[in-house]
Amino acid sequence: MDLFNNLLDGFRIALSLKNLYLCFIGCLWGTMVGVLPGIGPLAGIALLIPATFGMDATGAIIMLSGIYYGAMYGGSTTSILMNIPGESASVITCLDGYQMAQKGRGGAALFIAAWGSWIGGTLGIAGLMFLAPVLANFAVKFGPPEMFAVLLIAFMLLGSLGKGSFFKTVPMILLGLLIGTVGMDPLTGAMRFTHNIKDLYDGIGFIPIAMGAFGIGEILSSTEGSLVRTIQNVRLRELLPTRKELQAAWGPIFRGTGIGFFIGLLPGSAHVLSSFASYTLEKRLAKRPEEFGTGRIEGVAGPETANNAASQSAMIPFLGLGIPTGPATAVMMVALLIHGIRPGPLFISEQPQVFWSLIASMYIGNVILIILNLPMVGVFVNLLRVPFRILFPLILLVCLVGTYSVNSSAVELLILLAAGVLGYTFRRLEFDIAPFILAMIIGPSLENAFRWSLMRSGGSFVIFLDSPIALTLLVLSFLLLLWNVYRSVRPQKAWEKALEEE
Repeated sequence: MDLFNNLLDGFRIALSLKNLYLCFIGCLWGTMVGVLPGIGPLAGIALLIPATFGMDATGAIIMLSGIYYGAMYGGSTTSILMNIPGESASVITCLDGYQMAQKGRGGAALFIAAWGSWIGGTLGIAGLMFLAPVLANFAVKFGPPEMFAVLLIAFMLLGSLGKGSFFKTVPMILLGLLIGTVGMDPLTGAMRFTHNIKDLYDGIGFIPIAMGAFGIGEILSSTEGSLVRTIQNVRLRELLPTRKELQAAWGPIFRGTGIGFFIGLLPGSAHVLSSFASYTLEKRLAKRPEEFGTGRIEGVAGPETANNAASQSAMIPFLGLGIPTGPATAVMMVALLIHGIRPGPLFISEQPQVFWSLIASMYIGNVILIILNLPMVGVFVNLLRVPFRILFPLILLVCLVGTYSVNSSAVELLILLAAGVLGYTFRRLEFDIAPFILAMIIGPSLENAFRWSLMRSGGSFVIFLDSPIALTLLVLSFLLLLWNVYRSVRPQKAWEKALEEE
């Protein structure tokens, strides 16, 4: 009963005119960054962090989360109408969505993508509402040894879920951990790797690294391809699917919800992996799997539902444990820290108004996104007509202004540009950037938990073996390490090769 009373209190806060406006702005901007290739949710969130400085924490997280799940909706538009994924999770949607658009069924594909996203997102929010408080209550009992073990298994999962070889993922994790050590030592106050540069005393800023690696890096990568885009037109009256298409979509939608929800709990590119896993499952269940890739509605319904369900369930470990499972949630964590709120086991009990108003706003945001992505699809199609030669310099300018406005630091502008070149290089060498970003944000917490544990035990490693929870997780981490090594040396299966290519 308390749960529903808390939810009602959350709706009272979320339905205020101010928070409704912020939710709408977040959903609108999220849809736009999902539609426009080369931005994505991470850069979209980072760009608006400076705009939240004058807001309260509740309004800030409502707007930023709207960008996060709104981008998952918008990414399907370019995949279906242009064969260009606006967001990485929508890559697999190109296979059948664009084929449907070429056959004149682009409107139906957009409708099913939006409808499936709404169902997957709404059920994912319900799971978040029930599971996050339970996980937080359980995690309150964790001490430094248990938290170290939890964070260590998160790193092992990064290795197993990252795209490509484990031996390519490990260097990215180590680089992220190394960058995370720059700045003042939180336990001793000593300066590490700062070279007497005052701008580095608080560490290397996460926002310039993230915006550079994902935003500018994506811009540089996109300019290698053709800048000429062909857009399939779609009229409002063409949005309604046929009865046969609706019947074919229901199964993939609910299966995609389950797949996306559980994969979203794991660190790494969960929204990408969940969409690919859903597509693979639907292809295996189909009576005529050879028709996939030629315009099957199941190839749109399942993946689009899965990536939206994953985006909601990814908030469970983020809010309940303080562990961001993807780059976008890592940026939201930075935004909350700026507002004096730390996600984790005590977040829900200490900041219930923030948590429950966020849950309520996500229900409201899903309704707003249905309205934005169906009746207003023509507006976003026109947005796609902006030439790349105009769009990309604007994105670069916004990245520069957004980074400088956070701390007014010229050093962070240099870091932004260096991270952009680094991100472009990683893409060229086929390294996955997500483990690098997550290691940078989780690394300091891992180090602190490890050092606090040793301080408690007087330097004895036995403290990690005395706790049954920590010991169990450490054993699982070791088994995951062995699995990662085995996975990298054995011959790849066809679906694994396809995932890397995507």
